[in-house]
Amino acid sequence: MVLSQQDYLVKILQAPIYDAAIATDMVLMPTLSTTLGNQVFLKREDQQPVKSFKLRGAYNCIAQLSAAQKQAGVVAASAGNHAQGVAYAANRLGISATIVMPETTPEIKVEAVRHFGQAHVNIVQYGTSFDQASERARQICDETGMTMIPPFDHPDVIAGQGTIGKEILEHVHDLQYLFVAVGGGGLAAGIGVYVKQINPNIRIIAVESEESACLQAALASGHPVTLPSVGIFADGVAVKTIGEEPFRLCQLYVDDVVTVSNDEICTAIKDIFDDTRVIAEPAGALSVAAMRKYCKANDIKGANIGGILCGANINFHTLRYVSERCELGEQKEAVFAVKLKEQKGAFKDFCATLGGLNISEFNYRFANDNEAHIFVGVKLKHGREEFAALMARLREKDYECFDLSDNELAKLHVRHMVGGRPQQTLKETVFSFSFPEYPGALMRFLTTLGEQWNITLFHYRNHGAAQGLVLVGFEIAPDERAIFDEHVQRLGYASQEHTDDPAYQFFLATGSK
Repeated sequence: MVLSQQDYLVKILQAPIYDAAIATDMVLMPTLSTTLGNQVFLKREDQQPVKSFKLRGAYNCIAQLSAAQKQAGVVAASAGNHAQGVAYAANRLGISATIVMPETTPEIKVEAVRHFGQAHVNIVQYGTSFDQASERARQICDETGMTMIPPFDHPDVIAGQGTIGKEILEHVHDLQYLFVAVGGGGLAAGIGVYVKQINPNIRIIAVESEESACLQAALASGHPVTLPSVGIFADGVAVKTIGEEPFRLCQLYVDDVVTVSNDEICTAIKDIFDDTRVIAEPAGALSVAAMRKYCKANDIKGANIGGILCGANINFHTLRYVSERCELGEQKEAVFAVKLKEQKGAFKDFCATLGGLNISEFNYRFANDNEAHIFVGVKLKHGREEFAALMARLREKDYECFDLSDNELAKLHVRHMVGGRPQQTLKETVFSFSFPEYPGALMRFLTTLGEQWNITLFHYRNHGAAQGLVLVGFEIAPDERAIFDEHVQRLGYASQEHTDDPAYQFFLATGSK
């Protein structure tokens, strides 16, 4: 049965979530408000006992079960905030819960679920991905008669998340824009269906990571579609397929959709920290990331704007990545590649051309007797316009250069590998892999691919997530490429070829192009 908007209104108003969750603060962001020229308010869902909004939907869904269903227990599949919400809710209600988490889940998250669930939760680690864990959870439901508690695609979960909309309108009576993060869509659906009935003039802006824009893809197709892959940085919204019911509601109540880059997310994490001294997780900062972008694109000034800090369960080591990337997101830094003549005074002349800009990074590698290839970072005081003027000055002086500020391969890997060009000619093909973090993963990779083809390049960075990012080069003869592709498909890791990427060609490939 399809629920009407009035049905959802009643469900939200009657949701018994405050037996476990709290009504969180809606705080003014003074620094960001000044920066954007608007009044910016932030809903502090990091204040929940599990540090995210997921407790609301999980508790509401479990609380609505029949006595027989509660007696049988519940099952959930999650590697993150939903797992903690279910564990906390089950413990508060005295219901047994089995939570299936991928084997790749960082131990800190497993321990958090164990802590919140205490004696009521049984943790099962299965598979290397959410899809595998979810399939195992469904099998457990079939075998035991327990009830599955989905993370977003369920009316009671949606209604639980919708209580956030009720609280927002109680705190800010003249709100004009509300930015809401989207993963599976339950949060945006619940807030949208409530807010639009109370004040239809408030514009609901859905926010997605560029690397997991499943709502945008669904809107373009007219129905939910499955993305071939999703990014791992904002893991809280790394959902390949939006839920059926959340999509139906988002079609009705969401006014616009904005996507944000990882750099913009990192800037938002810093914005939130500057005003609250709270460190948001990447998914939790999406709404703030979109505010900067949307207000600038639409010239919005003097408005009352709301966002939701929907989670603060961040891995500490992720902060290294955030710190590295936030100034690029703020447009206070730019990175680029340039060729210099290999002669005395060339670096001095180059620095003079920078016109007083501070160099934040400089990676140099001798290429041949005639030229050097360098990777440069510069601090900016006036954003991209200042950088565009710099690039124009460089080209006027016949420097060959190109912008790498939006090149993910350059920012993730190549900036740390400049100087790695081989001295001899190689038939090298380069790929990036999303590499699961679990014991034996590297050996599986090497056994599948590393014995038949010589590995010529290997760079890996761990950002504190369940998936690592690996850049690998292989010597592959042309007549072996089809066999290699079959091996990659058998391996099952998300991959992409980068042999023609300009950052790779400029700094790492044999010879210059």
